[in-house]
Amino acid sequence: MRIKPVLWLKVILVLLILSCGYMMFSRMTGKKAHIKADDDYNNLMPEVNRDPLIPDHGADNNEFPVIDGVEVNLKDSKHHLAQKMDKPVEFGEQDVGNHPKDDVAYPILNWRRLGNYEDVSFPKRVGPGEYGAKVVAQPSEKDAVSASIKEFGFNMVNSDKISLDRLPKDLRHQECRHWDYSQNLPKVSVIIVFHNEGWSTLVRTVHSVINLTPKELLAEIVMIDDHSSKEHLGQRLANYIEQFKGLVKLYRNERREGLIRARSIGAQKSMSIPGIILIYLDAHCEVGFNWLPPLIMPIVNNRMVTTVPLIDVISGQDYTFTPQAGGDSDGFARGAWDWSMLWKRVPLTREEKDRRKHTTDPYRSCWNFKRTLALSYVCIYSSANETHRSTTHRVINKREKWSLRHANTQYVLPIAVRQFFRSPAMAGGLFAIERAYFFEIGLYDPGLEIWGGENFELSFKIWMCGGEVLFVPCSRVGHVYRLPGWSGNPPPEYIPANPSLRNYIRVVETWWDEYKDYFYASRPETINMPYGDVSKQVAYRTSHNCKSFKWFMENIAYDITDHYPLPPRNKEWGEIRALDTNQCLDSMGHKNGEGPLETGYCHRMGGNQLFRLSEANQLAQYDQCVTIQRSIVTVMHCDISQYKEWNHRHEDHSIRHITTGKCLERGELVHNVFLATCDPTQATQKWEINKVQST
Repeated sequence: MRIKPVLWLKVILVLLILSCGYMMFSRMTGKKAHIKADDDYNNLMPEVNRDPLIPDHGADNNEFPVIDGVEVNLKDSKHHLAQKMDKPVEFGEQDVGNHPKDDVAYPILNWRRLGNYEDVSFPKRVGPGEYGAKVVAQPSEKDAVSASIKEFGFNMVNSDKISLDRLPKDLRHQECRHWDYSQNLPKVSVIIVFHNEGWSTLVRTVHSVINLTPKELLAEIVMIDDHSSKEHLGQRLANYIEQFKGLVKLYRNERREGLIRARSIGAQKSMSIPGIILIYLDAHCEVGFNWLPPLIMPIVNNRMVTTVPLIDVISGQDYTFTPQAGGDSDGFARGAWDWSMLWKRVPLTREEKDRRKHTTDPYRSCWNFKRTLALSYVCIYSSANETHRSTTHRVINKREKWSLRHANTQYVLPIAVRQFFRSPAMAGGLFAIERAYFFEIGLYDPGLEIWGGENFELSFKIWMCGGEVLFVPCSRVGHVYRLPGWSGNPPPEYIPANPSLRNYIRVVETWWDEYKDYFYASRPETINMPYGDVSKQVAYRTSHNCKSFKWFMENIAYDITDHYPLPPRNKEWGEIRALDTNQCLDSMGHKNGEGPLETGYCHRMGGNQLFRLSEANQLAQYDQCVTIQRSIVTVMHCDISQYKEWNHRHEDHSIRHITTGKCLERGELVHNVFLATCDPTQATQKWEINKVQST
């Protein structure tokens, strides 16, 4: 019997309706599972922590401190641990209900449930500072607060009110809660170097690591006491850590070595286990929820990767948590520097954003796939030394939507899958690195003293010699930043003056090649400063076939000059001395229009009295240019296109403001400086610029 066409159409229509209904039901149930998983997690948090899952970074206008840094992804051109998968799935995602086994490539994103390391067993906590709640000091505590800030740099009165086991504010992107990581991750040694730290901020760092780290992954916490003199860091600390039954180990330096060398000592004291990863934390940190697996997973995939967590700001006054400022809408940025070697953060470029598949991707896949006769694909990538190959047996089919492009038998992944964004440098305070790899690259340059420049030295060495620096968005660690009024920790007497400046010179002399001239243009007082022998560091570059700094600037740090253009040559530099006097122009330590320039006794030590007059007519000190704001002579942050306002006329010794035609004049009775109508006979308008040499 022949069926009428109309009946066929009715049957097809019914099938389509049933199919659409099934698809809608599946999506709704999947969405409900996702929402339920997030609700289960959020229900553990008190009201104080129920902020939007994606922080409003645009509302944060605080200037990010320059001590520590940052976040982001990068190209992982050496992703060489491609593992066999049971069946084809969308790369980086898994649409199943059960936690995956270790025969797949990690990490895997699954919106239907929380990730396999998300711990929802934490009981709700109440008390001062819990989940980043603000802690307030009483008026009667004012003197004690001031004394603690001067001694330790933090409001220790408020810190002591907070439980050592407090839970942090969760500032992660919502995507971070749904990543699965390998269940066979390596163990880690957490290394904490301290010198004269306050008690509760230091010990809370230890508690935080123990409480929020999977027990099976934490091999040890290595504490290096860099010759502290505070009584509470002596026997009291030794007795206190006994409760951890050997998990926390304390070693004491016989003399003050400084942060850099003490960290190398920490690496030497750590366990020598194959594959173990070292994680460095400053002595005043609090790790975030599920901070460890995302931080070390990229190193499992590529042992030459060094990872850095997102570093949130913990106020040293009230101990609240603030996301990092200065990045994009997700708080992501690239680590950078200006040409005087000051640490900077720059926004992600569109190129770097387009290399991601997911917002919180912590790594990138290999960038070339070559098909073999066995229908497997070979990942091909190049390092500074050799070409590496690793094979994945996954069949790339239409379902995966990779749209492979054929070019000379090479199958190249589309850019969104192939690469993510990179960071040229790290701030250096917090990072993870495989122990064996750290020793292979020679640890830190042993000639670097105390603190400063080691973050750049390590970043350049890793990048230029075949490794990579990766910022991991889903690993967040809070860092307590020092407050104004801290008396500081001066270097020991055996260390020469200006150790940080000498460190910068060692770094540029080793790694910057011809670009070092731009450093000396920005820091002319360092031109003849002794910096020790760097022949072993230069020999390392040669023996390991490390790339040039020009390659690094063009391929990795390609956007640095967009934000910090190469500086012009200097016409003159040194102290600006009032003619025939002992009075010199002094910024008084002000920045960004915070206060006026004055004159002070000429100390010939550079610092706040060191200025440079460039061929672009900028009168500058570091990254600050002398200019006029509200009729006041001050300094403002500048690039080479701004504040081209000054000229030094040798014939009459005047310093003229080109914009107004007036001259720089000093007060005779007070130490102020101002603009006045030029008068060649006026002694207070006469200046000379004399070179000074830092020692």
